[in-house]
Amino acid sequence: MKSYKLIAGILGLLLFFSVSVMAQEEKEMTEEEFQTEMNRLTEQRVDLTKQINELKSSIDELKKKQAALQSVEDCINEKYALVGATEADVVRFRREVAQLEGQIQRKESPKDDKQVALDNLKASKLSALPEFHNKVNNQMQAMLDAWEEAPKEVNYTVVKGDYLWKIAKKDKFYGNGFAWPVIYNANRDQIKDPDLIYPKQVFKIPNLTEDEKAKYEKAKANYKPAPLSQ
Repeated sequence: MKSYKLIAGILGLLLFFSVSVMAQEEKEMTEEEFQTEMNRLTEQRVDLTKQINELKSSIDELKKKQAALQSVEDCINEKYALVGATEADVVRFRREVAQLEGQIQRKESPKDDKQVALDNLKASKLSALPEFHNKVNNQMQAMLDAWEEAPKEVNYTVVKGDYLWKIAKKDKFYGNGFAWPVIYNANRDQIKDPDLIYPKQVFKIPNLTEDEKAKYEKAKANYKPAPLSQ
């Protein structure tokens, strides 16, 4: 409605100024010239009125189309309904995807567990939504396929002077002597006393789990050597 009033106002002003100019020049115009100019302005007014009516018709048509359109929120909810989900379900699924993607990027072992988690995401109907389809079914799988996981355990042959703390502290293993119980528990069939190991014994050195890493890193950080006796 404001658009209509604005157009009508402009039309009125144009006609007003045109008539004012004509009035000022009336002394220099003949009656015939005056009538000709009035006819021209009248035709112009008719033409502008026609354009205004056409614009009104177009605006009314657009309003009808707008009224028939769904809101963005309704469209989104309808899309979610196609896979039997609510907005809350999608938010939760989005969080699970982001969490697993981060774990894969950081290569948090074990890799097999990440594959199981990804397969579960793929099995969800939510993975069919455009937001998730390519990421879950292609990108994250490609990241997993490119992940070369270290062997779950390696063997180490004991040499003279070794002890469990020293072996665990080696950079090629744990880089942390506090993790020695992992080696001990993995080789209980050979180690009767953790303080007694012998050259040429072959020990299994398993990878640390994320929980074990956190546990022994915390122990290392909290360790305070006993003060030297005076």
